Amino acid sequence: MATQDENQEVTMEAEVKPDDAEPLCESAEKGDSDSVSQTEEGNSTTQDSSIINGDNADSEQEMVDLKIIWNKIKYDLKIPLDSSGAKLKEAIHSLTGLPPAMQKVMYKGLLPEDKTLREIKITNGAKVMVVGSTMNDVLAVNTPKEVIQQEVKAEENKKEPLCSQKQHRKVLDKGKPDDIMAAVKGTKERLPTVPLAGMYNKSGGKVRLTFKLEQDQLWIGTKERTEKVPMGSIKNVVTESIEGHDGYHMMAFQLGPTEASQYWIYWVPSQFVDAIKDTVLGKWQYF
Repeated sequence: MATQDENQEVTMEAEVKPDDAEPLCESAEKGDSDSVSQTEEGNSTTQDSSIINGDNADSEQEMVDLKIIWNKIKYDLKIPLDSSGAKLKEAIHSLTGLPPAMQKVMYKGLLPEDKTLREIKITNGAKVMVVGSTMNDVLAVNTPKEVIQQEVKAEENKKEPLCSQKQHRKVLDKGKPDDIMAAVKGTKERLPTVPLAGMYNKSGGKVRLTFKLEQDQLWIGTKERTEKVPMGSIKNVVTESIEGHDGYHMMAFQLGPTEASQYWIYWVPSQFVDAIKDTVLGKWQYF
């Protein structure tokens, strides 16, 4: 009988052991729970980081790191290389608060909205210049550029063609400069990376235009000197094709409030006319 009781006690002790092991299971479950929580937190952190830089992160997309410079402040931006210029403007908006419609974005000229960063050959670490004012800044400054442009256009409609006026015929009758740039009719091109040369000014002297986008300046160079003009100070740009010479324009930069401040340039290749106007005035001014 004693042997039977001892066996029963051993059996009871063996049955108790699984209960003693339960805390180990609870600990394991708690550890798994903590691990899942940490993983979720890690995923959340990664997602937040991608949102800061614009689009949701995709490990399969090729990314590019850019230096955005606006109002003398530098911003770091990481964005997919296949993003369009319009997407880049949206990302800049999230960084700076500057609305896309008010932005003039420049990388080797005015950045097109319909092309991707890959197509315009933007490189890792590239500096992208942004010029523009917030709506509050625009409303705070009383510079009626649009009114001036409308008045100038109305006056132009009343007058004879510019190239027929005596003051302009004096220069045009000299003929084309010997180093004139080739014109491409019916096309629109971005500004070249070199200065525009082979043109005359109102005095009949050689003149060249250099667009210093990083400084938001237009350099007007002659044999005697170079005028460094802030683009924001140019009130209007007037252009007209030269009769009898398809592919070339005469152009004036209005540096003050009246026509007397216009700086005339002759024999501008027509393919660059729109790019010059967009770069100097900026599309954002019309909004």
